[in-house]
Amino acid sequence: MEYINNEKNIKIEADTINIGKSVNLGRNLSVKVKGEFHVNDFSDLGENTIIRGNNVIIGKHFFTTTGLNIGGGGWQNPGANLKIGDRCVIHNSLINICEPVEIGNDVGFSAHVDVLTHGFWLSVLEGFPATFSGVRIGNGVIVGHRSLIMMGVEIADQIVIGAYAVVTKTLKEMGIYAGVPAKKIKDIIPLTYEQRIQKISEIVNNYAAVAKYHQINPKIKIDFPYININNFRFNVETFEYEGIEDIETDDFRDYIRRWGIRIYTERPFKSCFNI
Repeated sequence: MEYINNEKNIKIEADTINIGKSVNLGRNLSVKVKGEFHVNDFSDLGENTIIRGNNVIIGKHFFTTTGLNIGGGGWQNPGANLKIGDRCVIHNSLINICEPVEIGNDVGFSAHVDVLTHGFWLSVLEGFPATFSGVRIGNGVIVGHRSLIMMGVEIADQIVIGAYAVVTKTLKEMGIYAGVPAKKIKDIIPLTYEQRIQKISEIVNNYAAVAKYHQINPKIKIDFPYININNFRFNVETFEYEGIEDIETDDFRDYIRRWGIRIYTERPFKSCFNI
């Protein structure tokens, strides 16, 4: 199958092409995969994106800005498969899929993060190394600016990887990791009920200056764990929501996302409108 949009310089080639509803395809998008190419609902593939491989499956509410490169050396291998879960943000990264890469839900890559699945150069007959191994990243992982994830690594759920880290071995425990090679430097300790109420109150109070700057005046009420904004209501712990959205609720959702409280609806975040 083939999809071409000459106006935006988009060309997609795959045996099967599945594009979900409300998916935005940026300019200068080049996709060439042998098997299935699937982008789920409400996703955004930014400009200057290159995708190569065997099968590439991208979940709902995926977002990238510009310059994402999926494939790299070995992309024509039968194991060159990529699966990305829901609600992921991946910026101008290189994801090499010579071997399979699996990325869970709610994963974020800061700018210039690289994932490698192969490494070789001089002859193995002379004793030099050659490694070919896939990468698996769990749910709720954030990878910092210019970090590198090496072949064969598995990263457990709810892990923070600091900027410029090099992950050379599997990370099994929730926590904050940094350095070369990456090592655990800090535990993540959940807040108490009282601390959660205090924190969400601080966040809402600080938003007042943002709302004023944006020249809006939404009505906000905290009924922990719920926040009511105009006629929209959401749970800050489960991220479930109900009610009617408007430009003011969009603005608040965009703000509270800075604190890891990411409420995904069928309306994009305000800061994504003009991407």
